[in-house]
Amino acid sequence: MSTDTLPPDPQRLMRSIIQRIATGPDLSKDISRTEAHLGTKAIIDNVIDPVQVGIYFIALRMKRETMDENRGVLDAVLETTRRVTAEVDEVVDIGDPYDGYTRCLPAAPFLGPLLAELGVHVVCHGLDKVGPKFGVTACHVLEAAGVPVDLSPVDAAARLADPAIGWTYVDQAKSNPGMHRLIPLRTQMIKRQVLTTVEVLSRPIAGKKLTHFVTGYVHKPYPPVYADLAREAGFDTACIVRGVEGGVVPSLRQTGKYFHYHDRGAEIEASVDPLALGISQPVRAVPLPGAVATEAGEDEIVAAIDIKATAHAAAEAGILALKGDRGATYDSLVLAGSIILHHVGRAASVADAAAQIRAVLDSGRAVARVQ
Repeated sequence: MSTDTLPPDPQRLMRSIIQRIATGPDLSKDISRTEAHLGTKAIIDNVIDPVQVGIYFIALRMKRETMDENRGVLDAVLETTRRVTAEVDEVVDIGDPYDGYTRCLPAAPFLGPLLAELGVHVVCHGLDKVGPKFGVTACHVLEAAGVPVDLSPVDAAARLADPAIGWTYVDQAKSNPGMHRLIPLRTQMIKRQVLTTVEVLSRPIAGKKLTHFVTGYVHKPYPPVYADLAREAGFDTACIVRGVEGGVVPSLRQTGKYFHYHDRGAEIEASVDPLALGISQPVRAVPLPGAVATEAGEDEIVAAIDIKATAHAAAEAGILALKGDRGATYDSLVLAGSIILHHVGRAASVADAAAQIRAVLDSGRAVARVQ
C-alpha cells in the first residue's frame, strides 16, 4: 500500500488530475497510482469540491480506469479504513455487493453463522444503501434477523473470537465514515464508479495468520482485476465467484465458475456443478416472494421492491435454512459454503465440503449463532 502524503494544496492536485483525465475519448490521459491515491484520499478527507469529485469519478469511468488507477484508489480506501486484527488465526472476508440485490432474496448473509459452526471465522461488510441498484443488502437482512449491524471494527472483531458466535458484520459507516459520507454524492452521479469496485476490498478485520477474500462478479473482465487488487490489499488467498447479481452464490441450475489464488499467487479458474453436489433447482436463485413487489420502480435500474419486506423475507428464509429447512436458500448456502470451505482448506473437495455443510444445516446448530 502506498504511503504518500497529501500535498499542501490538494485542490491544485485535483485540478491537474481533472485537466488530464476529462479531455474526451481521444485525448484523456491516465494518472499515476500515486495521483489516484492522493486524489481519492483528498476526496474521502472531504477537502475537494463535490462538483470536482463527480467529474473525477465519472471521467475515470468514461476513459476506463487503469490497473494503477484502481490500485491508487484502493490505497486511499485502505488508508482511511479503520482496520483491526482479530484474535483468531484466520478470517474469511466476504465482500458481497454493497449495492445489494433486486431480483432475488440474498442468502449470503447467513454464510457467517453456518461457516462459524465449522470453525471458519467470517466477516461480511457493506452498508445500508448505495447505487446503482439500491437493493437489499446484508445490512438490511442481518438487521431484520436481529444481528447487530452498527458495531465498531474493534467490537465486531471481538465477536469473531467469541466461541458462541464466531462471525460478524461491519458497516462502512463505522469502518470508513469518510467514504460513507460520499453516498449522497454517489447517488447523484448515478453511474457505477471505481469506489463500487474497490470498497469490497476494504479489509476491516484481518486474521492473525491468514485473511481470505471472497467476492462475486458478473462481467468477464473483473476476475483479474479483483485478484490483482486482493493481492495489493494483502489478502493471502482470494476466491472470486461468478454469482447471481454479482454476489458470492453461483446459479443453482447450471455449472458455475470461480477463480481462486493461494499464497498471493496467480489465479486459477475452477468450476462447480450444482447437480454433482445434489442440488437440483428450477431457479437460479432464491425467488422474490410476490408480496415484496411495489407498484412501480424509480427507474429501469432501481427495482420495484419493498426493501424492508424483502429483507424480512430473506431473514426468515435464512433462519429456516439454518434450521434445516430444504429449499432454494438451503441450496444456496450449500453451494456457496462448499466453495468457501474447500477454498480455505477445510475440505478435500467441494463435494466433501457439501457433505459437511449439509450436516450442519440439518442439525440446526448454526441458528444459535444468529444473535
